[in-house]
Formats: sequence, C-alpha cells, structure tokens
Amino acid sequence: MADVYEKLREMKITLPSPPPKGGVYTPVMEFGTKLLYCSGCGPALSDGSNVIGKVGRDLTLEQGQKAAYNCMLNLLANLDAYLGGEADGGLNRIKRCVKVLGFVNSADDFTQQPQVVNGGSNLLLSVLGEEKGLPARTAIGVNATPGGIACEIEMLVEYE
Repeated sequence: MADVYEKLREMKITLPSPPPKGGVYTPVMEFGTKLLYCSGCGPALSDGSNVIGKVGRDLTLEQGQKAAYNCMLNLLANLDAYLGGEADGGLNRIKRCVKVLGFVNSADDFTQQPQVVNGGSNLLLSVLGEEKGLPARTAIGVNATPGGIACEIEMLVEYE
C-alpha cells in the first residue's frame, strides 16, 4: 500500500487538529500488544465545521455521511498524534483497523445507520486500502448524542 500521507495529499485531505476532549478520558489508549482503542469522536472539525441534528429528520442521509466522514477524520487525527505524526511513521504504522462502532443520532423511523457510517468507512478504505482499512463494524441508531451531534464513531486499531 502507498504511503498514507501521500494518499491523503493525493485526495486533497488535510487532517484536522486532534479534537479537544469532551470529558475526562484518554483519546487513544494502548492495550494488549500493539492495539489501540480510540475513544469516540464526533463530527466537529478544527476549522469550526460541525454536523448537528437527527439523521432522517433534520439531516439527509448525505449530511449524515458527511458527519461520519468528519468523525473518521478526527479519529485519524488522534491516531496520527498518538503514533508520532508523519515524521515518525504515524498512520503508516497502522497494521489494520480492527473494529469500528458508529452511533447515529436518528429519527425514530430512520433505519439507514449502516449507510451513514459508510461515510467514515469509505474514508478508511480509500486511505488505507482493503487489507488495512476494512474493519469489522457496527452501526446503531440512538435517540440522543452529546450536544446533538449527528453521529459519534469509535475504533480499535492494530499497529506496528
């Protein structure tokens, strides 16, 4: 697979600054042997953009997918910071994404949570390739999220 940072540049994607913590927790926690648990990230980016509302009521499927994409950018930013950035190998040290869990702020009759979370999964697949960037995944609807954000995603990663 090509260099992750080259792929990001090719796709004209700039990682945001790691998001500020929204509580008392660790954004990335190492456990076991070379495994990282990444705390849930919402869609607020360091440029001030955010996606607020319930998908299927206030937001379209496409807007929900954009929120999931933003969540994944924030997860990658946290991983990049934890793994030392481009100079130290950073995201190129990811051996594989193991598991993604997405929570979608959903209208009561909205049932397309997997399609929403695809917005983030497609980013992983595009940047890391199928072998590294296609994890096991769960996407569920919830009736409320912190600050009313459209979704929150967490991830488990194995690295080298």
